[in-house]
Amino acid sequence: MQNIAIIDYGMGNVRSVQKALEHVAPNDNIFLTDDVALINAADRIVFPGQGAIGACMQKLENHQLVDVIKQATNEKPFLGICLGLQLLFDSSQENGGTQGLSILAGDVVHFPKSNLKIPHMGWNKVKQTQNHPLWHNIKNNAHFYSVHSYYVRQVDSSVVAGISDYGVEFTCAVAKNCLFAVQFHPEKSQHDGLQLLKNFVNWSI
Repeated sequence: MQNIAIIDYGMGNVRSVQKALEHVAPNDNIFLTDDVALINAADRIVFPGQGAIGACMQKLENHQLVDVIKQATNEKPFLGICLGLQLLFDSSQENGGTQGLSILAGDVVHFPKSNLKIPHMGWNKVKQTQNHPLWHNIKNNAHFYSVHSYYVRQVDSSVVAGISDYGVEFTCAVAKNCLFAVQFHPEKSQHDGLQLLKNFVNWSI
């Protein structure tokens, strides 16, 4: 049995993430926490996020989670979801400009004005750009569910693991060493989303 910590800093759809992980890993200990010691002791970390990035970053600072997240991304399997992807980068245009965690190089920008509705909400194809273990048993161009108005504009193309298109081509998955993060919501993406979570649970670094 392994311990999987879902970082709970008071924002994000953490219960649905927990239920999805419990479905694919019924024999593991999956728990919500903001306790630094428990996060440090866990075997795997899931970092979900939802809402405005400025408030999320403030919550992380208030819960003293910034350093533990930076450490975890270098030491153990780490999965970021939605804002859990965006917060890994240097900065975001949201909330008048918000500094991120600077774990990856790049920034988060608003979708350009177009005839498409913002936020980008619903199902979209994900083109896999890396042969990564978390894509195991997931077909290229599979559909995943997204809800976001901002997207990652990364600096280092080598970390890009998946791309989508919504008026502009954008990075929707990144991978670096033991870190994997996605813009979409695997917990809302039915079979392929559950498969991705199962792959994460079984990911051997």
